[in-house]
Amino acid sequence: MEHTLNTPENAPEAAATLSGDFSRALTSARIAFYDNFRSAPRITEVKPNATAEFIEELASTVYTQAQQAGGSIPYTVIREVSENFIHAQFREVIVSIYDKGNTIRFSDQGPGIPQKEKAQMPGFSSAVEPMKRYIRGVGSGLPLVKEYLSFSHGRITIEDNLTTGAVVTISVKPDEVYDRYEPNPSAQRPAKPRRSALIPPLTDREKDVLYLLMQDGPSRLTDIKNELELSPSTVHRALTSLEEAGLVESVGKIRTLTDLGSQVAEKLF
Repeated sequence: MEHTLNTPENAPEAAATLSGDFSRALTSARIAFYDNFRSAPRITEVKPNATAEFIEELASTVYTQAQQAGGSIPYTVIREVSENFIHAQFREVIVSIYDKGNTIRFSDQGPGIPQKEKAQMPGFSSAVEPMKRYIRGVGSGLPLVKEYLSFSHGRITIEDNLTTGAVVTISVKPDEVYDRYEPNPSAQRPAKPRRSALIPPLTDREKDVLYLLMQDGPSRLTDIKNELELSPSTVHRALTSLEEAGLVESVGKIRTLTDLGSQVAEKLF
């Protein structure tokens, strides 16, 4: 996420409050889960921690709560947005979950994102060297999220927070299959079948690709090839096998873990 300051007037003051140490989140993050907007949300607090552990706990907790509510936003998408809080040095992080887990709003009180369109294009980034110890820092995060959501009938919006900071909202449309067949929309829907997270037999190459997608999130074949130093044909064979096993799915030219793939990867690694 490209964080620069909202207005020239507050640039010196805001810049001074951001140190060059991004090794640790110094304040807690709060996750607000809304059953509806007629009652107060349930609050979960993610305590300060080392950067990698903080991002992992935040993304995992948000993903779990959204999934339990019936949401279908993948873990990798949630993690990509969570990682971008590093640009705000994890200042005043609030994540709101509503719409039965299908809408998640991430807000902070960091520098903000004035050039919102460019932030969603590959290659635009304000990541500095200390940040790149914990994130890729090449401006790929939000573009990957945007591309995934565009193929999933979802959307991403970026707005200014009330005084300073950014608000990123990601959402997908809930499954409408049952709506087309139910005469009464309020009728109870049958539970969706869940696939068991039994670990299928995997080659070492397939495990390497699975691990990379778990760590780096949605990736292109070229990125996987370069990272693992494999031939394109070897990567293609591994991805094909993983897709046939239901562990990986294609979103345009991007490969990402399915929910089942995330479960299997967590068990393996």
